[in-house]
Amino acid sequence: MAPLTEPLTLSIDAMGGDNAPRMVVEGIEVSLDSPRQIKFLLFGDQAKLSPLLKSHPRAAQVSEIRHTEDVISNEEKAGVALRAGRDSSMRLAINTVGSGEAGGVISAGNTGALMAMAKFVLKTLPGIDRPAIATYYPTQRGESVMLDLGANVDCDADNLVQFAVMGEVFARNVRGLEKPSIGILNVGAENLKGNEAVQKAAITLQESSLPIKFYGFVEGDDIGAGTVDVVVTDGFTGNIALKTAEGTANLFGEFLKQALAESPMAMLGAFLARRALKKFKMRVDPRRYNGAMFLGLNGICIKSHGSTDAIGFANAIHVAVELIENSFNEHIKEDYEQLSGHAPDLKRVGGGE
Repeated sequence: MAPLTEPLTLSIDAMGGDNAPRMVVEGIEVSLDSPRQIKFLLFGDQAKLSPLLKSHPRAAQVSEIRHTEDVISNEEKAGVALRAGRDSSMRLAINTVGSGEAGGVISAGNTGALMAMAKFVLKTLPGIDRPAIATYYPTQRGESVMLDLGANVDCDADNLVQFAVMGEVFARNVRGLEKPSIGILNVGAENLKGNEAVQKAAITLQESSLPIKFYGFVEGDDIGAGTVDVVVTDGFTGNIALKTAEGTANLFGEFLKQALAESPMAMLGAFLARRALKKFKMRVDPRRYNGAMFLGLNGICIKSHGSTDAIGFANAIHVAVELIENSFNEHIKEDYEQLSGHAPDLKRVGGGE
């Protein structure tokens, strides 16, 4: 689909994240290097946002502040946030997507609260019990899709089957893969390994008439190897895997930096290899993969990493724009319905009836 000619509107929880609202405004400024025309609705404390916008004039030109002093903290439980946070920056930002005023919402705030509020306001697609957080993951073969990354700590077999179908649709529509392979993350590749949830989910996908390519179980080292195109897991395991990979990449980068500064010869080698090192740094930079989508919602909702910086938040904006311009949610609805039609038992096994 061709890019939208009219400016699209994004709604931003300007107070969500460890370094908000400065990181948010700086991220908007960085995102404006793209030729896309975007209008931003910033929900947050005007007293804090106005000075930041004054120091970032380009961001100020395309931003509108919607004042609220109510903020959802990272420690607040999802249920409490849903009941008491009706006037919070997060909830008000989500509301604009539900009303159609904005094409998507981005928040770096409390994941559980964002999940609960987005599900309450936007609702889920038919047949989906719980939305899942999905994003790209760098691998030896390029990139894979991984879900869930933290939205659902406890998952049963039904949820994992739904995640597998949504991940398959995501990989086809966003990555352009004709028939992506799907694997369930497990403690071993053997059929007898794993808990009851992964065992039942695997059997369902193996015996189902769904037109998907189910690989079977994959282990932790298969994630980086790119063994499958879509890695399915519960949010508890997925979030740990994601944070572990990010920490390992940062540790490896720090070790490399120290080694290249140990001697004049090492520094000379670093200078000669600077282009390759820059390319390597970009490939493993977690900020390039910041911006995960809640799959299964009737609307575009992007979760940014809470500790990201301006570059990472700008990438989350890019993800939202790309999904909106390519009518991704409409494709998700159509394709999920088609896949469900191939397997009537999906609604029973994966739809929570």
